[in-house]
Amino acid sequence: MEVTGKVKVVNPEQQVSASFKKRELVVTTEEQYPQHIMIEFTQDKCDLLSSYKTGDPVKVSINLRGREWVNPQGETRYFNSIQGWRIERLDATPAQTPPMPAAEAFAPATNLNEDEPDDLPF
Repeated sequence: MEVTGKVKVVNPEQQVSASFKKRELVVTTEEQYPQHIMIEFTQDKCDLLSSYKTGDPVKVSINLRGREWVNPQGETRYFNSIQGWRIERLDATPAQTPPMPAAEAFAPATNLNEDEPDDLPF
């Protein structure tokens, strides 16, 4: 799956334990109702965020992760996370379509036959 939008926040790396580190990125989607999506990058993927800053347009490849946890009272809880594994900078300028050639660039048709059947549906 992918999330596209603009970087809102790039948090510093957090050393959670001696063997685990993570870094959080918030991407704001560009749609009618923009969403602020927090994406975690872990371990060696933390370094992928080093060259990104607020406002950069990006496409982030993600995986959804879910886990089950039973608290000491025996109640089961479920947690979800969004884990990033690739990030790409998008071109900030929208793609321009090439202009339509002028009408005189096309040669006129010379082999028209009005008596030939037309197979067009309209």
